Amino acid sequence: MSATISPIPSPADPPLEADEDVLDAYSRAVVHVAELVGPAVVNIAAVHRGVARTPRGPVPFEAAGAGSGVIITPDGYILTNSHVAHGAGRLAVTLADSRELAAHLVGDDPATDLAVVRVAADGLSTADLGDSDRLRPGQLVVAIGNPLGFQATVTSGVVSALGRSLPGRDGRPIENVIQTDAALNPGSSGGPLVDSRGRVVGINTAVISGAQGICFAVPVNTARWVAGLLIKEGRVRRAHLGISGITQPLPVRLARALGLAGPSGVGVAQVVPGSPAATADIRERDVIIALDERPIATVDDLLRELSRAAVGAEVRVGVLRRGQRTDVSVRLAATPDEHRNGERDG
Repeated sequence: MSATISPIPSPADPPLEADEDVLDAYSRAVVHVAELVGPAVVNIAAVHRGVARTPRGPVPFEAAGAGSGVIITPDGYILTNSHVAHGAGRLAVTLADSRELAAHLVGDDPATDLAVVRVAADGLSTADLGDSDRLRPGQLVVAIGNPLGFQATVTSGVVSALGRSLPGRDGRPIENVIQTDAALNPGSSGGPLVDSRGRVVGINTAVISGAQGICFAVPVNTARWVAGLLIKEGRVRRAHLGISGITQPLPVRLARALGLAGPSGVGVAQVVPGSPAATADIRERDVIIALDERPIATVDDLLRELSRAAVGAEVRVGVLRRGQRTDVSVRLAATPDEHRNGERDG
């Protein structure tokens, strides 16, 4: 009597069609985003004027720079980076249809590296602004820019991390920054970072030199309120608390027990010596959860509330310390920039 031995089945290789379907779905998403948002992405040329000291005496000079931007209103308001437009003697915007228009700086905010410029035009293509608080690590994102004048250059990647801190041009950190591996090229600064549905979730701002796949974008929720203030007032005025912080998750049970609106607050990473926070005895590792009884769940929440507060106002800051809530009275002061030139709070 003979027995038939059946071979041990080996794992089947996935069919080629399945790989193609995955690739096609990814490609369709990126193509859709590029077609939807590309017409709202512009190139911004900036000319900076200065005076160079030479052995023959002062010599005037001009330095040219370039960046990208995204149109946010049909009547010509464009969101970009502060470092693209700040101090420019002349600005020119090239639209996706190759029209070149003169532009002027509405206002800029070095503390968040954001600026708004405007062109005299109507009926322009615009991009929809999304909700950066809904982003998750691993989520597909697409960066669109006009580096070196190349129209609608598209790169794709994922959200690598959230809640990063990036040194700003004025020495203060830009908080709650998005880290992505969607490659940024010289001249892409100020262009939009977009989700798979074509909604702007960030404004591309920086690349880590010498590192591959480490790029950053300012969250669109920050950009939305900064742009609103720049359009309305030409600048962003903030009261000064004097901390460096990050959005910090809290245990759900603790948040519920304290009646918090959400399971997060702003963790205090650093307290600036001599600042209002230091004077009021706010400490590192405290978690800020309220400001004048208004809930603070994210860094954006805190920045928004401070932008509305008056310099010199006394506010009640709710903090968690060792799991217990305590309220601290803080008298807000002008930012260091405000002390120097009377122009800016932060």
